[in-house]
Amino acid sequence: MRAPTAAAAFLMLTLAGGLVGEARAADQQYLVSGRDSFSIGAGDIKSEVEYRGTQVLTITRRGGAMRYTAKVEYLRSDQGATTDATADYVSDLMPSGEQFASADHDPDYLTVLNQPFSAQLDATTLADLRSMRSAVPFDFPSPFTSSTLHGRLERIGNGLIGPHRALGVRFEAGGAMHGALPDRAGLTLDGSIVMRGTAYYDLESALLLSLDATVTISGTVSNRSGNDPVTIVYRRTIRANEPLHGNTAQSLRPPEVTRSPR
Repeated sequence: MRAPTAAAAFLMLTLAGGLVGEARAADQQYLVSGRDSFSIGAGDIKSEVEYRGTQVLTITRRGGAMRYTAKVEYLRSDQGATTDATADYVSDLMPSGEQFASADHDPDYLTVLNQPFSAQLDATTLADLRSMRSAVPFDFPSPFTSSTLHGRLERIGNGLIGPHRALGVRFEAGGAMHGALPDRAGLTLDGSIVMRGTAYYDLESALLLSLDATVTISGTVSNRSGNDPVTIVYRRTIRANEPLHGNTAQSLRPPEVTRSPR
């Protein structure tokens, strides 16, 4: 079953261009953190990586297109060894709603543009989510394999993120996973993948203010020594540090997109 309009736009980052001229908007700042844990067998092999840093999202309008640029500076702690790191991701959104990743230098999946939730919603999608009364089903491409995850999206009500009124949504999807493990090409897994998360959007600017997302991979891994159970958990948390407000926030809001019926 195809995703309803709101869910499709929400998950695929379909934002609109359509403004004339060129303007650089004020930056949106975020705090970002994350943890990756990996375990094989009865605790025989374990590893954990933690991330903590700051992020800036900049939106630039150029004619009918919009450019979203996210830059992160963070500390990466791997088994007690901590190093400084940076990441960046650039996404260009055409007036047609097509999205192009112009730059992807985000190997640790920390930028706000490299998540299963959109960084900003258009007016139509925000209105659809506000009127949502029950969960809607959808299909979603797996971030690690070519398979499709099946899930649902539901509204979880309004709340306050700092001084700002925000709309909350919950996302969950899962499916089978077969193939090489992420970053461990020598290991083949037969199991499942589940993605869960919540996000809150500013009701004025439609910008993402808060995100919690977790990906869990579990199953049996095959290697030269045999088969062993494996569990991998990726978690990312992003919080607006200095949310935009007033006229500045309103000026960043994408214009409405006319989407064809599905």
